[in-house]
Amino acid sequence: MANLKLTKVNKIYPNGFQAVKDFELDIPDKEFMVFVGPSGCGKTTTLRMIAGLEDTTTGDIYIGDKLVNDISPKDRNIAMVFQNYALYPHMTVFDNMAFGLKLKKTPKDEIKERIMKAATILGIEMLLDRKPKQLSGGQRQRVALGRAIVRKPEVFLMDEPLSNLDAKLRVQMRTELIKLHNDLETTFIYVTHDQTEAMTMGTRICVINEGAIQQVAEPRTIYNYPVNMFVAGFIGAPQMNFFDGEIVDTPDIKVEGCTMPLNSVLLDRVKKDNLYNKPFKIGIRPEDIRLESGGKGIDGVVEVTELLGSDLNIYFKINGNQYIMKTDSSKIFNFGDKISIVFDPEKIHLFDLETEKSLYY
Repeated sequence: MANLKLTKVNKIYPNGFQAVKDFELDIPDKEFMVFVGPSGCGKTTTLRMIAGLEDTTTGDIYIGDKLVNDISPKDRNIAMVFQNYALYPHMTVFDNMAFGLKLKKTPKDEIKERIMKAATILGIEMLLDRKPKQLSGGQRQRVALGRAIVRKPEVFLMDEPLSNLDAKLRVQMRTELIKLHNDLETTFIYVTHDQTEAMTMGTRICVINEGAIQQVAEPRTIYNYPVNMFVAGFIGAPQMNFFDGEIVDTPDIKVEGCTMPLNSVLLDRVKKDNLYNKPFKIGIRPEDIRLESGGKGIDGVVEVTELLGSDLNIYFKINGNQYIMKTDSSKIFNFGDKISIVFDPEKIHLFDLETEKSLYY
């Protein structure tokens, strides 16, 4: 098993486009690291550079203690699982899993032993004689994972492997991958644009935008203390609301003409840096907005509601801008209903207008 280290890695294409910018990251042995970000942010390019399928323009990549920049993909002792599974249609499941080992001249008895062990872990023992066209999407995904497992790699690289599956099967396979990581005790790097996958699977999450790392932390930290507005808006479903506001002398925040208290951490920062009467972007997650019946909140008008079992999402407008809150599904709202809201002061985020950085950092 092995740790990974990327030091000042850049990828610049001949046309001048820079896909990856000063990427610097340490991934300890046995970690489940998730790269997450919007399409085109550079996460797959970074994964391909780790695999050796793309050359780095500058910077170094280490697997264990070995610098691998000039080492071919087949000699890096990594295994990659792709979105499209890449199975050979004319081969059985057994032969698909055995193919790489046969190229390495692995003894037949050892090949069979490795395949049977991997098949048992993945629950595909009964499928070894079938061909890919006879398998469901989830079964094909398991075969692709099995082909990777039998190689006994130091690192697993996964590029959006669940994106072709239906919603129910994606949830099931997320659980299977977490269990697989725990069983194999191997380093996993997983690329996705789905923040739900990132939050539920990763030991840590690396949020990427425009080729640059925005924040690396455990899922709970990423969610509760995003470092900037991009991370705050990208992580979370539904996403965080952003209001224009300012800090007044009280000291409180003033939003849409309504004054609300700050939590002690932000209050200390305001006092320390003398941030009174300064405009900010105020972030609040949908579940941290409360309905207020005493006439002291911000007035809004309901536009759309979404019933999600125990939760109800309410989309509402304030002065032409749309926001969203999450509340108890026992409440009933209709289009045009007037509501009044306040924020949970312990869950408020303040972001600098120029840098878009959170005042928690």
